[in-house]
Amino acid sequence: MKGYRVFKINGKNILIRGAGWAPDMFLREDPARQETELRYVLDMNLNTVRLEGKLEDEHFYDLADRLGVLNQAGWCRCHHWERWKNWKEEDYTISAESLKDQIRRLRSHACLFDWLNGSDGPPPPKVEETYIQILKDYQWPNPYQSSATQKPTTVTGNTGLKMTGPYEYVAPSYWLTDASHGGAFGYNTETSPGPAPPPIESLRKFLPPDHLWPIDDFWNFHAGGGAFRTIKVFAEALNARFGPATSLDDFLRKSQVLTYEGERAMFEAWGRNKYTATGVIQWMLNNAWPSVIWHLYDYYLQPAGGYFGTKKACEPLHIQYSYDDRSIVIVNSFYHPFERLRATAKVYNLDMTQKFSQEKTVDVAADSTTRLFTIPEIEGLTKTYFVYLKLADSTGKLASSNFYWLSTQSEVPDWEKSTWYYTPTKSFADFTALQTLPQVELKVASRIEHRGEEDVYHIAVTNPGPHLAFFVHLRIGNGKGGEEVLPIFWEDNYFTLLPGEKKQVTASYRHEDLQGAQPVIEVDGWNVAPTSR
Repeated sequence: MKGYRVFKINGKNILIRGAGWAPDMFLREDPARQETELRYVLDMNLNTVRLEGKLEDEHFYDLADRLGVLNQAGWCRCHHWERWKNWKEEDYTISAESLKDQIRRLRSHACLFDWLNGSDGPPPPKVEETYIQILKDYQWPNPYQSSATQKPTTVTGNTGLKMTGPYEYVAPSYWLTDASHGGAFGYNTETSPGPAPPPIESLRKFLPPDHLWPIDDFWNFHAGGGAFRTIKVFAEALNARFGPATSLDDFLRKSQVLTYEGERAMFEAWGRNKYTATGVIQWMLNNAWPSVIWHLYDYYLQPAGGYFGTKKACEPLHIQYSYDDRSIVIVNSFYHPFERLRATAKVYNLDMTQKFSQEKTVDVAADSTTRLFTIPEIEGLTKTYFVYLKLADSTGKLASSNFYWLSTQSEVPDWEKSTWYYTPTKSFADFTALQTLPQVELKVASRIEHRGEEDVYHIAVTNPGPHLAFFVHLRIGNGKGGEEVLPIFWEDNYFTLLPGEKKQVTASYRHEDLQGAQPVIEVDGWNVAPTSR
């Protein structure tokens, strides 16, 4: 499709939605952690991890086979085995024998769907021809490409892939409006909306108390290298869009909103544009050590804003808003159709005055994208306003919901200043009015269900008042004031409740992770009075 590589599983197209896998910094093997992390992948509705050279042990691949998590593997970047100009004669033999060894090991695993003979660039013809012959001789059963980039070779031509970034914060509209860099077209093997500062519980584990705030070189030590030595671009966007952070708590609260919004926008763009957009690999899934950038959950297995933005965007039957043309779209990732789905879109001002409402009943085809209608230009909107979407099945049961905070102040990318790693934002959306939302008090009810070694917490949260409860966050602690129970699998989190709205969610975790304490539910949010029970 337009030169973009589309993968198929059992003869059916599949939109690759994945993230880059980082092994432990010391390559320590932890089977229990591996299982948690691959379960996190599925919980976010992702289907793929990309491994770049640091290949895992047999337990990992057996687990991925069993769980159904696709693996894209290949040679690693930025080291000797991609610096072909420096090779000596014996390196050609070592690389060939190394590939033989790995292909013999990996070829029988159902999870391995693709192999990359290079990462940031293709090997020279002599090396690529050797690699291809080995793949044939050792009966590699699946596709392969010369590299993870779009660079063609004289041996195999175009890859159908691209590695164009961005790797830094970009405006949510970027993914649907960019037509020449990292936007939602083709198969992007590495891309990201940038940093992801973790919640305070995690920061306290790797930053000294006197360096938690303001951001300083201790933070930067846990950022990246090169162009990513700081999280300055992310912080500038946060301050411009939501108002300058006044404290660590304020910064982290806004960070979760920014990362949720960024990851949701990226994955939703690929969903809407399938199969012109054929695959996206978030850089990255996890971190080899504690970090403030590039992850969907942190080193301590804490899921936060980006995790739940991803989970929302990738739900298999999903209703979403388009940042480029204001269209409302249903993305169906199931391989069967749905009849008589009822979609509703409502627009609200900051004070929850309804400014627009439209419904439509529609049938959607299997594995499809269906545009429903476009939200028109609306007069009298507050500078910050909201779009609330709901999708019900033919029985009236809620199938999907989504909530957007938008601005009448246009967000404009500075295309002329685009670099290999991001496109700056010329003017930002204005969400500072969110800071004026009245505080709300929520009602919480709960019950615990024991399922063998696992506890399932059923939680009902109600917003009884007349004001919006924005970005509600739930937490389960080991006793009052205790550490959060981790790992944990939330049905939903960081959600918004309209006046009078009630939401029921579940959270599951291993009973032993309570460490003998009683679980305590804590509720807070952007403008939510903290409470616990």
